[in-house]
Formats: sequence, C-alpha cells, structure tokens
Amino acid sequence: MRDLFDDAAERRLEAAAPLAARMRPRTLDEFVGQADAVGPGTVLRRAIESDTLSSLILYGPAGTGKTSLARVIAGITDAHVAELSAVSAGVKDVRTVIDQARERLKMTGQRTILFIDEIHRFNKGQQDALLHAVEDRLIVLIGATTENPFFEVNAPLISRSRVVEFTPLTDEDIRAIVTRAASDCDRGLGGSATLDDAAAALIARLSGGDARIALSLLELAYQGAPRDVDGVAHVGEDEVQAALATRALPYDKDGDIHYDVISAFIKSMRGSDPDGAVYWLARMIHGGEDPKFIARRMLIFASEDIGMADPQALLVAHAAFKAAESIGWPEARINLGHAAIYLALAPKSNAAYLAIDGALADVREGAARQVPDHLRDRHRPGAERYPAYKYPHDYPGAHVAQQYLPDGLVGTRYYRPSAQADTETAQDQPDLEGADPTAS
Repeated sequence: MRDLFDDAAERRLEAAAPLAARMRPRTLDEFVGQADAVGPGTVLRRAIESDTLSSLILYGPAGTGKTSLARVIAGITDAHVAELSAVSAGVKDVRTVIDQARERLKMTGQRTILFIDEIHRFNKGQQDALLHAVEDRLIVLIGATTENPFFEVNAPLISRSRVVEFTPLTDEDIRAIVTRAASDCDRGLGGSATLDDAAAALIARLSGGDARIALSLLELAYQGAPRDVDGVAHVGEDEVQAALATRALPYDKDGDIHYDVISAFIKSMRGSDPDGAVYWLARMIHGGEDPKFIARRMLIFASEDIGMADPQALLVAHAAFKAAESIGWPEARINLGHAAIYLALAPKSNAAYLAIDGALADVREGAARQVPDHLRDRHRPGAERYPAYKYPHDYPGAHVAQQYLPDGLVGTRYYRPSAQADTETAQDQPDLEGADPTAS
C-alpha cells in the first residue's frame, strides 16, 4: 500500500528529472506531431482509443515521439503493460514476460502490452522468441526503433505487426512543445521562466525535428538565463545561443542540416575529392550521426557513381558497413574514413545505375513483353517446339550472338560503358537488331 512518504518521494523524483522527461505527453490530446500516423480519425488513433490495439513497430528518428506514444498507450489502456530494453534484455526476459502474459490472460482475461525500445538491437534468436506470442495474441508488441525495420527486424515479426513511420517534427510542432514547456506550471518552467517567440523559433530551427533536443536546449538556456527581481528567467535568442556552447547539436536546420551535410559528403566523393569527403564525414561523426546511415549511403554510392569502373568499390563499402554495424563509434570512424577515401579516389562511372533505371523505365511505361521462345523454360509440355537455345560456353570466348531482349526492344542498349576504366570496356555486344535466334 502506498503512503504519503511514497507519494512525496515520487514527486521529488519527478521534479529532479530532466525537462524532456517531465514533459512527456500523458494523453493523446497532449501528443504533438505525427498527425498522419496517429492524428484524429486515423486507424491507429481509433484502435488506441478503443483499446483494440494490435502489434506495432514504430520507427523513425530520435525525438519524434515513439517512446512517448508507447507511454501514452500504457497510461490509457486496460491492458497490463510490460517494458523491456533491447540493450539489456535477453531471451530469458522475453520468455518470462510471455509466460506471465499467458497466465494473466488465462486467469483474469487481461491482455499484456509489451513495449521494447530499440528493438533493432535484438538478435534473430531474441526476435524469434516473440513470434508465437505475437501470432497467438498472448502479447501485443510495441517495438520502437530508429532503424528501418524492413532491414533490422525479422520478416515474420514484421508480417505480424503494423509498421508505423514517424517523421521529424516540424518547426511548428517544436515551437508548440517548447512553448508549452515554458508555460506549464505543473511539470515545466511555468512561473519561473518566459520564452521569447524568437527564441522558440531558434530552438525549433536548431533541434532538427527532435523534441528531446529542443527541450534539453530550452532547459540549458533557462539555467543560464538572467533572473529578474522576482526570480523569473527570461529566455531569449542570446540565451539559446549561449546554451549551444554547452550542448553539441547534431545539425543546424538552417545550415549544417543533416541532409545538406550528407549531400556534401556524397558530392565530394563523386567529385573525387578525398579531403572534402573526410571533412564532411567528420562533421557527421561529430554531430552524432548513425554510422550505419553513413555506411548505407556509401554502399549506394559504390554502385551508383563507381559501378563497373571499379567493382571492388562495392566490396569496400560493404566491409565498411559491416565494420560500422559490429564496432560502432568511435572506432568505426577509421573504417568509414578508409572507405570514404577509397570511394573518392576510385574511377567513376554511372553506367550501371543508368542501365537499370533505363530498363525499369521500359518495364513501367512499355507494353508487357513476352520471353523469346528460345529463352523459355524447357521443362513445360510442348517445349520441344521451341527454337534451339545456343549455350554460350560451346562457343569461342563463351560468347554467341542470339536474341536476349524481347521483341520490340531488340537492339536497345541500357548498359553503355564509359571510358573511365578497363573493367567497363568489356567485349562489345554485337548488333542484334533483327538477329535470328536459331542462326549459328
């Protein structure tokens, strides 16, 4: 049984918590942003309000409301809520929650909602331990992740859950959040601080759509702000700028914004400038960028901008990704720097990229085209009537002219080698316009 001492202790703990923790929304009406996902009238909103929620995977950048929404759900549901951190929990912990959920459902009929933060950190075995419980509705899973779940979460678990993408909060959302925090007398700074509109706008621009960063910056600015005779702190633009010296922000939304920096990084490698590449890489490292995000962009770059000019580049980029995945900061900076310099210095060609996009354009926009008879599978009835297929290994150089494209596209060139490297200038393809597939 709780007593007055317990209540007083809880109030002291809450008062000592950071502003970002104190201002977590308690109801759906207090939840700011993500209107497309959980706004009034959405399917997810109705499921939450009617307490008929099915399993969810919430993914998106940090500070966009994933954990906050999970806690709002926990506060309004009639279900029992359990919480695990993928950083510290193991298979045993998962099975314990599932066993308890089974007994609870059997004895009282009460459902169990299991919230797992950073679910992408669970390995395959840990995720597999959840499958049957989710499928049998023993638990309702709410997983939160900053990583694309289609890459980081097992496909069977994805198929049993609704995936909801959270996007960075808008400047308007952030201004609403910090303004409420500054005026809230219960959990925020109300009565002890004022916040200029210009200061709120500056915090919004600097936060990069991350509510946690915005509230932390407001709290730092408040702590350093001058007080009037009544002890009220006045937070203006100068106080926000001063707070920047005590907190490293990932990106400036008006200048060194996340997307601008990654763009400069890619364009430096494309321009074969290793110094520019490592500088922009350093900016991302210093800003706290996810190393796997950087490595993924290098994987794309290796095929899009280098391709057949240096096929080894894709292997280097993949090795850098695996290193970033297994090592993390700070050591992964060495692997990523190594790969960035290699990619910057490699010969460049976008021929492979243009080839696949050209073919896709014909597939999307053209008529459905049949496979030429001599290329069709030979295991079906009537295949003996198909023209002969010429096996290339039976010919000099393992190369023989025959029709490989469908009728109507014969002679089309999707892959046009550049002159950037010997590896691209392979044997020229013969002109197959009107080629007879059965001719020797």
